[in-house]
Amino acid sequence: MATAPHSSIQIKPLGEQDFAIWQPQWQGYQDFYEVDIPQATRLVTWRRLLDPAEPTFGALAMAGGEAVGLVHWIFHRSCWTVEDSCYLQDLYVSPQQRGAGVGRRLIEHVYAQAKAAGSTRVHWLTHETNSTAMQLYDRIAQRSGFVQYRKQL
Repeated sequence: MATAPHSSIQIKPLGEQDFAIWQPQWQGYQDFYEVDIPQATRLVTWRRLLDPAEPTFGALAMAGGEAVGLVHWIFHRSCWTVEDSCYLQDLYVSPQQRGAGVGRRLIEHVYAQAKAAGSTRVHWLTHETNSTAMQLYDRIAQRSGFVQYRKQL
């Protein structure tokens, strides 16, 4: 199913001009997880991703001039370390590009950004049914063993 070789994938930070190519990737992510984030929230998210005062960042995976994936990450304080941690919040690869190394390249990009920022840890969540992605995650990171709980307020 994968179409672009690993070496042809370029990772680019989000810029003001990228909304039109970011939005379909962001929608693909929402479709994958069967959620519908309101347009107002989407616009606030976009502004945060571009605001240098925010600890939120994003990048696109590009192949042949087309966006084929995205990643968002957030730096945050931790009570367990002096340095900030990095939460890889969203990772998406277009279905036709899965298996071509795009996800790995996006994660490695976040690793590099986190290291450059002085973070000592990158962490993320995935749904327990996302077994294909978990095969990659098991090769490039360690499972923490923690179970997430949450309450919508």
